[in-house]
Amino acid sequence: MARRSRTAWSRWLVGALGVGFAYLAWVYLTLPDVRVLATTNPETTAFIEIRREEAHDAGKSFTLRRRWVPYSRISNHLKRAVIVAEDSAFFEHDGLDYKQIRESIEDSLEDGGAIRGASTITQQLAKNLYLSESRNPARKLTELIITRRLETALSKRRIFEIYLNSIEWGDGIFGCEAAARAYFGKSAADLGAAEAAMMAGAIINPRVHSPARPTRRLLRRQQIILGRMGRTAPPADTPAAAPAPAPATAAPSPETVPPPPPS
Repeated sequence: MARRSRTAWSRWLVGALGVGFAYLAWVYLTLPDVRVLATTNPETTAFIEIRREEAHDAGKSFTLRRRWVPYSRISNHLKRAVIVAEDSAFFEHDGLDYKQIRESIEDSLEDGGAIRGASTITQQLAKNLYLSESRNPARKLTELIITRRLETALSKRRIFEIYLNSIEWGDGIFGCEAAARAYFGKSAADLGAAEAAMMAGAIINPRVHSPARPTRRLLRRQQIILGRMGRTAPPADTPAAAPAPAPATAAPSPETVPPPPPS
């Protein structure tokens, strides 16, 4: 009886492993080819399309504000601030910051501990470009695989450039250039330290924390980021190993999508 039970358990385990391997293979083979990002700027992102669909479903117009700028035309203050706020080890890890993951778990047990989550800049880019806000394990696994692909195919500089030009920074506002113009009336190249720290602090939840109307929490984050920026060297404006990407093509801005006609 015991032998029969062990045999049944072994068959179940082998079957489960087989299904798991098949799922991983399917996920890997159906993921986007991120190599094109080495020389091509993404025209849209998963998050842009999600916001567009949300507006459509609510019967509202969707105005997209996004303007691509090359890495060299982004303030070093903003680069420092975002690194401090979101991923202080970005230029050192391979896409996953294991030390930060452990510290984030520990800090979550304390009130006001960490100023950022455990996701790296590369993980956030993978989610913003291709995935959704869902936290289910399958989505997280897909994010990790895309993260490794991004780190393998692109230079750190290129990953950071795409990230700064793609992430959400408010209602219909995507990328640092559109955000700088919307909140401070200037180009991302001209942002000062305090403005950069305010923008970086808002990344944690850009639909709640607006640099135009900073909450108490956002003001506190701004001061924490400002205090740490001086100890962070600005990321290089030239890639260390990879060739510079092809000249960027600015995305049309603004774009207005009318609400659906009444049924």
